[in-house]
Amino acid sequence: MYAIVLFACLLLFTLHQDSWLWNDSRLVFGFLPAGLAYHAMYSLLTAVVWLAVILHAWPRNLEHLANSTEDDKNSTQ
Repeated sequence: MYAIVLFACLLLFTLHQDSWLWNDSRLVFGFLPAGLAYHAMYSLLTAVVWLAVILHAWPRNLEHLANSTEDDKNSTQ
């Protein structure tokens, strides 16, 4: 899973360097500059990638340890 997350981070880093749209004067949907439209789609892609990372690669034992520590503190008081 670590390799997939690393690949996704490198892919997002590479896609963020959008030098090919700097001089593009086209409008998307008739009002949105091409570079801004690209970054809007990039932001949505980034949100989806990080949601997938959180759902599939987040270490579950950290939440268990945090919850058990809180329960131990409450039981001793």
